Amino acid sequence: MRLIKLLLLFVFVQVHAQQGGMWIPSLLKGMNESEMKNLGMKISAEDIYSVNKSSLKDAVPHFDGGCTAEMISDKGLLLTNHHCGFDNIQSHSSVENDYLTNGFWAYKMDEELPNKDLFVTFIIRIDDVTTKVLEGTETMTSEGEKQKKIQANISSLTKNSPKESWQENSIKTFYDGNQYLLFVTEKYTDVRLVGAPPSSIGKFGSDTDNWVWPRHTGDFALFRVYADKNNRPAEYSKDNVPYKPKHFFPISAKGISENDFTMVMGYPGRTQEYLPAVAVEQIVNTTNPAKIEVRDAALKVQDGFMRKDNAIKIQYASKYASVANYWKKWIGETKGLKKSNAIGVKQKFEKEFQEKVIKAGKQAEYGNLLNDFEKNYTEIKDYALARDLFSEVAMRNTELLQNGYRLYQLEQLLATKGEQAFTDRKNNLSKGIDAFYKDFNPTVDKNVFEQLIAIYAKRLPSQFLPNELKNLDANKLANDIFTNSKLLNLQDFRSLLEGDSKVVLEKINNDKGYQILKAMADCYTKSVAPKYDEINLRNIATQRTYMKAILELSPKSDRIFPDANSTLRVTYGKVKGYKPSDAVIYEPITYLDGVMEKYIPGDYEFDVPKKLIDLYNTKDFGKYSHKGKMPVCFIATNHTTGGNSGSPALDANGNLIGLNFDRVWEGTMSDIYYSPEICRNIMVDARYILFIIDKFAGAQNIIDELKIIYPKSKK
Repeated sequence: MRLIKLLLLFVFVQVHAQQGGMWIPSLLKGMNESEMKNLGMKISAEDIYSVNKSSLKDAVPHFDGGCTAEMISDKGLLLTNHHCGFDNIQSHSSVENDYLTNGFWAYKMDEELPNKDLFVTFIIRIDDVTTKVLEGTETMTSEGEKQKKIQANISSLTKNSPKESWQENSIKTFYDGNQYLLFVTEKYTDVRLVGAPPSSIGKFGSDTDNWVWPRHTGDFALFRVYADKNNRPAEYSKDNVPYKPKHFFPISAKGISENDFTMVMGYPGRTQEYLPAVAVEQIVNTTNPAKIEVRDAALKVQDGFMRKDNAIKIQYASKYASVANYWKKWIGETKGLKKSNAIGVKQKFEKEFQEKVIKAGKQAEYGNLLNDFEKNYTEIKDYALARDLFSEVAMRNTELLQNGYRLYQLEQLLATKGEQAFTDRKNNLSKGIDAFYKDFNPTVDKNVFEQLIAIYAKRLPSQFLPNELKNLDANKLANDIFTNSKLLNLQDFRSLLEGDSKVVLEKINNDKGYQILKAMADCYTKSVAPKYDEINLRNIATQRTYMKAILELSPKSDRIFPDANSTLRVTYGKVKGYKPSDAVIYEPITYLDGVMEKYIPGDYEFDVPKKLIDLYNTKDFGKYSHKGKMPVCFIATNHTTGGNSGSPALDANGNLIGLNFDRVWEGTMSDIYYSPEICRNIMVDARYILFIIDKFAGAQNIIDELKIIYPKSKK
């Protein structure tokens, strides 16, 4: 009987440890470390995060503020996703010198390409400062005043907490404002492009395969971090030297098998795991469908032009990928939330939560939280929809309106901050707008505008629709604006900004493009934003108290992890296939055979370089194959999200076995509700990365720089 109990406990721990979670690396000791060891981890929590000695966290920088990367040599060599470095690869590309199509490899360090404004950030230390941040707020009843005091405390602590002169402090909130942590960081701004495969490898499958399994994408790129002679951050200089990291990852070419332990470290952007059921219902039925419709229309227009014109393809490649990424994610998220009955699961949790409140005698403190959520989300619904539509149409997907909004902000600045602030912003805007027009095509944007403005007029709650868009003829409006507006080219845009504030305002307010944006923005800023912010502030306060109650009333075994907030996290699990639907079972590893099965000559998503075909046909896989086949990607149960792109996938000993770049479509709802049955993260196999660098690119200089762990005998 005792043996049966032990076996049941073992099974419980094994399953329970795969239920998701994005854990703070400085707080892994205890339950998390035990779970990880039960799953097969061979190292300790101290090996993952330490202040006093080098640890894994020292090899995992935040890449350009939105992705993750990892150090893979003692000479500052850095690995991240191709799509994370895409903007930088594109910026060096032209029709004549197309690194997107042909790839780029530096065979010597002096061939590496500097990247303007690119940076990576390393974490030095994490400290809990909750008590100091909340000091003086205990008796405050006004949420607005409480937030002001918290922000003042954060500002003071950020400025005065100890650090070296070249380091930076930042404070982030956890558990919806119930915990605050201080991060001491070092930011390196001299980061140079070392290598990138052609898009036919690094972006193979493009938007069709995005969020999809099985996947066959070699989504990686190489950069190098440079420092001054003291190994400290420095602006770009020819005198800088390769950065020496405190730790870098050996790369394992031993391969992986189903049920192997995996750990992913990175900077997940944002999750909302503890939203109430009523909020999830609003996402599924109101806001996601509207955002999907807008982006679907924009993408169809852009794709049509990109397929016909290579110059437009280069101009819009990065923008298209950015728009398509979350468009497809929202579609999968909505399907996943419905398939997993996330709303029903949350309703069941809320019923049990209410019972716990009563049992604990906490009705006065927590008894009305769910009713408050119901009231707030009902009230905010139209405002949330209007907010998302304005953001998607005016600020993201219609470039003329996006540029008009910059002018709108300039006009508002004059009213709020005065002439000097206006002049400074105007001059900065005039100088910094070149990059926008480099990749702007008025013909494409006119067609996007016509589609999106029609959706805006149809979808926007009528009380927020400006008179200019009532009884809309979208085609007529598009022709008028894109014939007469000065927002369509760099020279005309700059001419609008010439003169003092009175002259500039007169010129921009006479512009057809600006007029329509201003009508939309005025309605939004006056009728939508203030009320949305008011209700949302109530929701923030309610969510904070709800989170406090969940933490207080839940046993430790419930594994309540903090939502993602772009801070360093650890997630762990196993290599695992899954069953997305009836009679369909997905295996966890893909091979180069699948690339050839998808190959479509000349297709920008599924073309394959001739050299890769030749390597495949001759089975010239070097030391990186498995039973005569070349592994490409694999999946596991790690709980990841946006921001984990480029995260290292590590084995039980902390060696690099892969590079995280995506999630399966059926499991993209993991930002809101994680299901261990279908949520999987997707990684490039380290062996495929090595194979491309070695056999495809012939970059022996890079291979020689790496610490590669080969299997003792060929499998």
